[in-house]
Amino acid sequence: MKTVKDMSEITGVSIRTLRYYDEIGLLNPTEITKAGYRLYDNKALEKLQEIMFFRELEIPLIDIKKIMDNPNYDKEQALLTQKSLLEQKRNRLNGIIELITDVMKGVNTMSFEAFSNEEVQKMVNHTLECMSKESLHEQVQKYGNMEKYKEHLVSGFANEQAVADLLKWYGSKEKAMEAVMQTTGSGKEIKQEQEENARIYKHFMTAKKAGNMDMAHSAVEMLAENYKTMFALDNARNILLDLAKEYLKGEKLAETADSQFGKGCAEYVAHAIQHYYGA
Repeated sequence: MKTVKDMSEITGVSIRTLRYYDEIGLLNPTEITKAGYRLYDNKALEKLQEIMFFRELEIPLIDIKKIMDNPNYDKEQALLTQKSLLEQKRNRLNGIIELITDVMKGVNTMSFEAFSNEEVQKMVNHTLECMSKESLHEQVQKYGNMEKYKEHLVSGFANEQAVADLLKWYGSKEKAMEAVMQTTGSGKEIKQEQEENARIYKHFMTAKKAGNMDMAHSAVEMLAENYKTMFALDNARNILLDLAKEYLKGEKLAETADSQFGKGCAEYVAHAIQHYYGA
């Protein structure tokens, strides 16, 4: 049997808090001696641990008591739920820590300054220079002539939502421009990146089949690294969360992923990304 002091030293919960838990009937001592000392057995210690998990999730004491007093309360299921929710909380905090790290490096994560006409023209011209002759010819044919295709490219930078997303991914227009200007259009590089993406998505589907969330998280980490390479990003968190949102819409992007890697792929990848980042 353990005293109140023992319980406090083992768990870090103050003696005052343990006494309060007793007063409200949340955690009663196993035994009270004739001298008035509260004693707790191992079962009580386990219950206190469960209460601590609930408190980490910021659940009010009154609600914790209702949950644990319910005759249908399933301890094992409660622990699984707590574990999942705490993982999401941890991942959300990890995402915030990543953003703080970026800010400390001098990356402005909240800049929404629009591109100037000169900057847009510079990026469009660079994009055209990097395109293969076959791709450029195909796009010119699609839009009628070169000028109309240029207008189409320029219009993308006039779309406020598209620009806001771009700046959110890169943190500033300077970073976004730098990434665009680093593009080489190398077919070999693009092929390697696409092959790596396919390998990662197959990893996701293996995780899906096995029901292994740790494996799915590993795939998210690999996908983040590949996206950093593909798009010259410092941090892939925002672009992956946006990808997850698109997948959950169940539209063309999701259909493409499902047709290439198997039914339910897009939805599974989306939930894995959201779970990893605690979104």
